[in-house]
Parts: sequence; structure tokens; C-alpha cells
Amino acid sequence: MCKKLRIGVLGNADIARRMVIPALTRLDFFEIAGIASLSEQNKKRIEQELQIPFFSNYETLLEASLDAIYIPLPNSLHFEWIKTSLDNGIHVLAEKPMSCNLSEATEINDLARKNNLVLLENFQFRFHSQVQFIKQQIEKGVIGEIRNVRAAFGVPPFTDRNNIRYNKELGGGALLDLGVYPLKISQMFLTSNIFVDSAALAIPENENVDIWGSAFLKQNDGQVTSQIAFGFDQSYFNSLDLWGSRGQITAERIFTAGPGVKPKVTIRTKDNIEQLSLASDNHFSKILKYFYDLINEEGSRESEYMQNINQARLVDELRDKSRV
Repeated sequence: MCKKLRIGVLGNADIARRMVIPALTRLDFFEIAGIASLSEQNKKRIEQELQIPFFSNYETLLEASLDAIYIPLPNSLHFEWIKTSLDNGIHVLAEKPMSCNLSEATEINDLARKNNLVLLENFQFRFHSQVQFIKQQIEKGVIGEIRNVRAAFGVPPFTDRNNIRYNKELGGGALLDLGVYPLKISQMFLTSNIFVDSAALAIPENENVDIWGSAFLKQNDGQVTSQIAFGFDQSYFNSLDLWGSRGQITAERIFTAGPGVKPKVTIRTKDNIEQLSLASDNHFSKILKYFYDLINEEGSRESEYMQNINQARLVDELRDKSRV
């Protein structure tokens, strides 16, 4: 029987309400010890509808004998509360981006290493079965050697102008909200030994955060490249395209194929075009199981520290190369 771990939820973000909390309630190896929100308006829903203890401040939740914490706060608050959680001996699953810059990422990952605690960034798409399927096709040589990766994530404008994604002080902007996804997947197919060769971030006159952007990434020890694009005011676009020496693989919902979605993958070769509808999967449950396993030392915590820092390095490089 799995030992249940007491986990808290620090914040009441949409992704927590819609996806992560429901996944946690279905898993028998976590017990939700409480949800902390600074808004008393959330108290009734959390206590009566979800039947989960409500905490009106973050500090009190961290004092509730927790094994782990999930942090879906605004980006600019991640560093402070990740650090506080680690100082309290609590394993951390943090929404992306884990931090707003490389300096912060290095500090909290060094702290996690020192305290022998898990620090995991919530890129749940890593664990979706469609990603495993695509990797298997590459390993089989279906499209030959990868020569180029293209990844994009764009969404239409948000109707609420008070959305935290438009707030510079809260760590808003398209790079930190969407651009981190194609940056992450580029490392999965080009390895982490890459750098941002060139980049562009657009901040319109009436905005104080970047609204769209793009970048060109290169390997330090190879010739494979990656082209990424992202933005808040595009038509919806969420794709991965792998171009190989013998063919091409395209995935239409690479980052957001949530529970119930059957992702479509197209494989093109010289002699054939195969359009596949893959099985749906719950990558939220899968990353939570991975988090649990890391806490129980059934995986490499060091690998995650290194990935976290490398991801933050690339974000800094993209920002620096864009000269905004």
C-alpha cells in the first residue's frame, strides 16, 4: 500500500481548480491537507463543495505538517514561496515558470539540493503518452535523423484586461506564460546543450509586457536547430513539428492534450502520409505520480534540478537576445 503524503495547495489559480486539484483527489497516495487563498470568497467553495480545509494565509498552511506543496501562484511570487517551503522541509511542485530569472532558479535549486528535497516544475506535457509515442517513432528511425524542430504556442487575447498575464509586476508576459513550453520541448529533442542564437519579443505601446515573440535555438555540439514562436494575440496554435532526413512528425496538441482529448499526430514519409488519433491520457495524474516517486527517491532529483536551471538559463538568454 502506498504511503499517503500530505500535500497543500498554495493559491487558487485556474489550472489548480480545473486540473491539478481534481487529479489530486483521485489519487490515493496524496491527502490534500488544505488550500490557501487570500480571497475569502473562495472559502465556501473549498470547504463545502470540495470538502478541503481552507487557509486564509499561506504561512499557516505551510505550518500544517505538510510533506509536499503545489504552488500555482502568480509567477513573481514563485521564488519567495518555493524558498519558504524548502526552508520548512517541504517538497515542491511549482507551476511554470518556477522563477522569473536564472539567478532565482539557481538559488532555489541549490537550496533544494542542500535540503535533499524535490523541486519539480509543472510541465505536465512531458508525461503524456503522445510524447512517448513520438519519441518511439524517432528511436525506430521512422523519420530518420532530426534536422529541425519547430514548436509554437499561441492563444487569442484574454478578454479580462486585469488578467495577471498582462501584469509586469506579477511576472506576466507571453514568454513566461507560453514561450517556456516550446523552450522546454526543444531541450527534449535537441538535448539541454543548446543556446538561444537570436530572439524577438514584442511589447506594443499600450502594454507593459511582451505580447508575442520568437527565437532560434542551436546546439553547442551539433547541427540540429529549433524555431519557436508564442503569443497572446494569435489565433490558437499549439504544435510540434519534427523534420527529419526521411520524413516529418507533426503533433497538433502537444502541450494541452488534457484528459479526454485524443491528440492527432501526422507522420509523413516519402511513400506515405499517416494520420493517427492517439489515446487520451491524463498527464496531470502522471506528473503527480512522478512527483510522488521522486519524494520516495524513485527517480533522479538531480536531473530535475539541472533541468530547472537550464530552462531558466534559456529564458534569460531569449530575453537578453531580444533586447527589450
